[in-house]
Amino acid sequence: MYFFALSTAEQGASMALFEDNTLVFESSLFSRQTHSKGLLPMIEQAVESREGMTVNQIDGFIAARGPGSFTGLRIGISMVKGLARAVSKPCAGVSSLDGIAFRFCHSQKPVCVMMDAKRKEVYSAVYQFNHGELIQKGPEMVCSPETAIDQAGSGALFVGSGSKVYREKICNRTEDNAVFSTTSMDGVSACALVISGMSDEGVFDFENHPLNPVYLRKSDAQIHFDRKTGA
Repeated sequence: MYFFALSTAEQGASMALFEDNTLVFESSLFSRQTHSKGLLPMIEQAVESREGMTVNQIDGFIAARGPGSFTGLRIGISMVKGLARAVSKPCAGVSSLDGIAFRFCHSQKPVCVMMDAKRKEVYSAVYQFNHGELIQKGPEMVCSPETAIDQAGSGALFVGSGSKVYREKICNRTEDNAVFSTTSMDGVSACALVISGMSDEGVFDFENHPLNPVYLRKSDAQIHFDRKTGA
């Protein structure tokens, strides 16, 4: 079985193609242009990496459902839904935070994902793994960096773009007991989305894993509208 995954939750786009449990293609694109400019060539490259393969042979599609960039998420989710519908195959959404955390699923320390959400906030969740298996996941939050740090504790592994933006704050609050990932591992990985999805046998059950965006907070446009209307 083939599984295709895509993340456009951040400025960089990531995609991966799996054959059963084996990663057979992975690609990333970092560009200041909108994701819609480069996605189709990337998808074509992924499919063409397997000789004689067509999109019809993909058995399931996964997309990062958020949190993340409002525009980026809508582009990626629409792309995956369109592909899945065109070939009558299932699709599902996996948390963007999972797409970072599962890169570190062999960590024996708690993994605190902190995506920079701007406005002096982060998208965050704390994970505990044991030999590659997820044991516990805390609630997904949009919160202050201090709240995320306190949820993780002083000896955690801090990952994601927000962990670099607030590195000094993390070090001070944990008394330099925190551990950090390398910057190259901070982004949402399409490969990790699939690994997370495969850990749940019902990932393509639409009722339990709908492919709808999860923003965790209102968009700037909605906030401005609410202020004008007094909502």
